[in-house]
Amino acid sequence: MNDCIFCKLASGEIPTNKVYEDELCLAFHDMQPLAPQHILLIPKQHIPSAAALTKENAAVVSHIFCVIAKLMEGKENGFRVVTNSGKDAGQTVQHLHFHVLSGQTLGSFH
Repeated sequence: MNDCIFCKLASGEIPTNKVYEDELCLAFHDMQPLAPQHILLIPKQHIPSAAALTKENAAVVSHIFCVIAKLMEGKENGFRVVTNSGKDAGQTVQHLHFHVLSGQTLGSFH
C-alpha cells in the first residue's frame, strides 16, 4: 500500500526508532507512549487488521508473539499486548499492529 505509514516504516522509506527487525516483522518505539515501555510490532506484509487474517497470512501473528516473548524476557511484573481492529475499536492505522506495554501497573479490564 503506497499510502500506508506502517508499510513505509517496514520498507525503510521512513526511518524509525527500531527495537527489532527480521524478514517478517518490525518492532519500534511508539511515538506517543502510553507506558514507560510502549513498543509497536507490525508485520512487513500489509494486512489491514486482525479481521483480515486468513489461513495464508496468519502465521505471521504467531511469529510476532514469539518476538514479543523474546523482547519481554525478564519483565517479571508482566506486559500487555493490544491490537485494535476497526474504527470503533480505535484502530487509526489500517495495518495490523500490536501495542506492547510494560514498565508500570496497568489497569485491569472487567
